[in-house]
Order: sequence, then structure tokens, then C-alpha cells
Amino acid sequence: MARSWERMVQRNSQKINQQRKKAGKDSIHASTVSTKSGDVYRGRNIVLPVVLIGLGIMYWMVGTLDEVKGNGSLMNWLGIVLYFALAALLFFRRPYLKVERARLSTFKFNRERFLGAADIEKIVLSRGSVIIKHKGKRMKWIFSKLINRYDTAVMGERLEQFATANNITIERE
Repeated sequence: MARSWERMVQRNSQKINQQRKKAGKDSIHASTVSTKSGDVYRGRNIVLPVVLIGLGIMYWMVGTLDEVKGNGSLMNWLGIVLYFALAALLFFRRPYLKVERARLSTFKFNRERFLGAADIEKIVLSRGSVIIKHKGKRMKWIFSKLINRYDTAVMGERLEQFATANNITIERE
């Protein structure tokens, strides 16, 4: 099924489920199957929030050393608060890999990215990371235990099942 068609079916089933919920009826079967079919593996952003907090502390220290009082101190504090807010936002928004029957999805560059099984060249499993290489593109998705705290062992087992079901090459390093 094409991706746009799947999204349209999912959107329409959500609308119908909302209408059925208002009427006091059970939801239709299609929406429950699509949500249960995917396994989600969540990580945690740690490195970038720590860097942003460090930058915020550095700007705070530079701002306190400034000899001219009242000259841009509000903007200095605003910058510091925004650094901390961005660090908190990145820390609490957890990255993920969702494995469905015939596609993978993740959150990259502020939007959800999908990758169908036909578009995957190979999956490389190593002790501390999982690498998914795209066909024909130089892009790859890297899920690391060191940087994003993914449970790569469990992800690797599920991706092996995904690869065997969809005839994708698996490499172990």
C-alpha cells in the first residue's frame, strides 16, 4: 500500500473513531491494528542538552564579568534562559525508532521520517549501534547507545525479524 494512501486511511479512521467515540461506540478495528503493529524503541538526548547548558553557563559567566552595568543585561539573561529552555526541550523530546510491518520511522530534523522496506539497502548491527543504510542515497540512520542511549541489543533483535520478513541484508560487526 502506498504511503500516502496509508496516511489517508489512518487520518480517515481517526476521524471516524472520534465521531464514534462521541456517539459512545467502540472504535473501528483498522485504527487499533495500525497502532499495535509498531514497536517503538526510545532513546534519550544527553549530549546536545549538556552542551547547551554549558554554553548557557558560559554566557552567564561572561555576562557577570562585563564591567558596564545595565548595557544589554536583559538580552544576556534572555539568551541564557533560552539556552536552558532549548536544552530542556531537547532532553525531554526523546528520539525513537518505530518498527512496523513493512516500514521504519524516526524523528529527524524536526519531522517524522519514514523508510519503507523496499528502500533499505542493509542493516548493520554492532555492539553499540544500529545503522540503517538507504538504497541509492548516501544517507543512513544511526542509532547509538553511547550518544542517544538506545537499547541496541533489543533493537537489533527486532530489526533482524524485520529484515528476514522483508528480505533485507543484515551485517554484524
